[in-house]
Amino acid sequence: MIPRFFFRNLFVITSLALGLAASAQAADAREYVLGPGDIIRITVFQNPDLTTEVRVSEKGVLTFPLIGAVSVGGMTTSAAETEIATRLREGGFVRQPQVNVLPIQIRGNQVSVLGRVNRPGRFPLETANLRLTDIIATAGGIAADGADAVVFIGVRNGKQIRREIDLPALFINGDLVNDLPMSGGDLIYVHRAPMFYIYGEVNRPGAFRLERNMSVMQGLATGGGTSSRGTTRGLRIHRREANGTLKVIEPGLDDLLRADDVIYVKESLF
Repeated sequence: MIPRFFFRNLFVITSLALGLAASAQAADAREYVLGPGDIIRITVFQNPDLTTEVRVSEKGVLTFPLIGAVSVGGMTTSAAETEIATRLREGGFVRQPQVNVLPIQIRGNQVSVLGRVNRPGRFPLETANLRLTDIIATAGGIAADGADAVVFIGVRNGKQIRREIDLPALFINGDLVNDLPMSGGDLIYVHRAPMFYIYGEVNRPGAFRLERNMSVMQGLATGGGTSSRGTTRGLRIHRREANGTLKVIEPGLDDLLRADDVIYVKESLF
């Protein structure tokens, strides 16, 4: 009969092994993936003559002393280290090579963020598991006049895709499926938020951001309410229809505003 402690010890060893494997996979996911245009420094322990700074070609290939061309495009830095070390050892150049790969300039895996963000530009994918919200945060977040929905354009499985992603819905509804993992060459665009306009007898006429499900009454409140001479009677909204025609309507206070609506508040006659 096998003692019980054997099974307990086996369970502990198995759990530790699974935990180490999961940790290794998580570490791999966090590592940077080399791409075309990247400049990296390669060092080999106790072999200073092999220290090299090299650019990864557009085909994902670099040239290293003694072993020649090495395809590293799409590899993590640790995988590239293993590949170079294997080539050095199998070629008989270094008996037990310890290779280190350090990205110096990241150019291959970058994402462009344009439009109404606080810091538009191109940003490197410094780790392999960055997502849409991570890149927007790197760009300083959505600007005050930026829309809630962002446009994503990228290539997946050889096909170009375009999606409009509602950022607040990711967190309000807990639907993180659309928090897409980023890939080199992706483009994120944030359009200007929809606006409405109010003029006439209000305390603060002007252009304002149109919030979701905003009513006419809320729009008036955003404009500071009616002035001492204004009235909510006979409100008018000038609205541009989809076909381009201009329509003038008399709304109720609970009616919803639309993008580019223009509210006119009349002067009271009494």
